[in-house]
This record gives sequence, structure tokens and C-alpha cells, in this order.
Amino acid sequence: MPRSPLQDSDIAGFRRQAADAAMHLFAEQGYQAVTMRALGAALGVSAMTAYRYMSGKEELFALVRAEAFRRFAERLEAALAEAPRGRADDARARLDRLKQAYIAFAVDQPDAYRIMFELRQPAGADSPELAGESRRAFAALHRTVAEAVAEGVLHGDALTVAHLLWASTHGLVSLHLAGKLAMGRSLAQLAAIEHELVAFQQPGVAPAPRRPSTSARPSTRPSTRPRPRPRPSTRPSTSTSTSTSTGTRPRPRPRPRPTTTRSTRS
Repeated sequence: MPRSPLQDSDIAGFRRQAADAAMHLFAEQGYQAVTMRALGAALGVSAMTAYRYMSGKEELFALVRAEAFRRFAERLEAALAEAPRGRADDARARLDRLKQAYIAFAVDQPDAYRIMFELRQPAGADSPELAGESRRAFAALHRTVAEAVAEGVLHGDALTVAHLLWASTHGLVSLHLAGKLAMGRSLAQLAAIEHELVAFQQPGVAPAPRRPSTSARPSTRPSTRPRPRPRPSTRPSTSTSTSTSTGTRPRPRPRPRPTTTRSTRS
């Protein structure tokens, strides 16, 4: 007896269940270890049943990654929807809400986060759904940074700043998920610091000027070398000498007056 054709609602429901089951499998075992047979076992069906809803493992992996990015984008968009608007510091508040939502998602759904950023999609296995959800998640950050630049809160190219903020938060989250934040500071303590915004808050910050090399320009500092003392003259000193070792001119010796004797007339 031929099987009845699948309804769209049946396909969508099975694919959601498959994404939930495979997300943990991919995160724990990696791409190579997951099979359609393992997926069927996790769902309580045969591998042939799973093939009725998708072409194979590559499509399954793209489906799982697209679902992870969809959840991620929804978390970021919900955080922005709750952020205040209309005050001077609202742009910074929205950026902080995005950062906290980013971290909260990674902590709450570590399997989804690892699949999004740690497992590479096989070449040629990308899907339009995956590409769209990935762009949607980044667009939330890019749009918020562009608003902050337009309001004068941040300075620089919005796309570049968005990438750098993303890289900073991703690094912090990845260290936490890997259990590497064990040097005296926790994820919560580090996440409370807005270190990634410091470089973009002040316009025209130039690097400190380099000190000129001493070989390129002579120094104007007085020399610290002692001056050599003048050597004593080997010539015999006379009364007409103009200088001595003490630098004073000697007084001339007085000449003796000639003595005269009066003659006595006899």
C-alpha cells in the first residue's frame, strides 16, 4: 500500500524534532561521528524514516545550524525590543543589553552556540535558510552599532566596530565554555566591564608619539662627562706669567729703590 504524501505541517514538525535531537549529537560528538542512524535512534524511528524528511546528514547539519542561529537572533532582537529609547545614553544601554543577551544565550544553550561557531559547515552544504538566519543575528549588532555611531556615542566605521565587539564577546564566551576562565576572574565579573567600548568612545585618539632616536638628532642635554683639568705648564714660572693653575694673575715683585749717600764736605 503506498504511503500517503507528507503534509507541510508534518515535515516542519519532524524537522524541528530532528534539529533538537541532532543539536546535542553534533555538539557532543562532532560532525563526522553523527549519522542518520544515530538520529533515528535518538528520535525512536528508523534511519529510513529520517530520510523521508531530509536528504542526508549535510542537510540535517545545515538545518541544525539554521535553527541555532534563529534562536540566537530571536534572543538578541528580544533584548533590543526591551531596551529604552529617547535618552542620551540609550545607545550604550542597547549595546549592553545585546552583550548580556549574547552571553546569556551561550550559557543557556551551549550546544547551539558550539554548533554555530565551532563546527564548520561542509563545502557546498550551506542553505539559504542558514545564510539568512546567520545574517539576521549579525544584523542586530550591526544596526545597533550604526545607531550608536550616528548618535555620537561611538566613533569609527560601524561595520568594523561591530566585528570587533562581536570578536571580543565571542572570545570571552568561548573561554568560559572551554573552562579556561580559571585565573581568578569569572565570566560575570569580566562581562560587567565595558572594555571593548573604550577604544571607540573618544574621537581622534592617536597613538603616543615615538621618541626620536638619539642617533637621528643630537641630544640637547648638557654633557655629564667631567671636563679635563688643564695640564700644568712645564715652563719655568716668571713674574710676567699671565696665568697659573689657580687662574689668578700674580702681582709683580717690587723693585728695590737705589740708595743714595750724602757726601760730607770737609
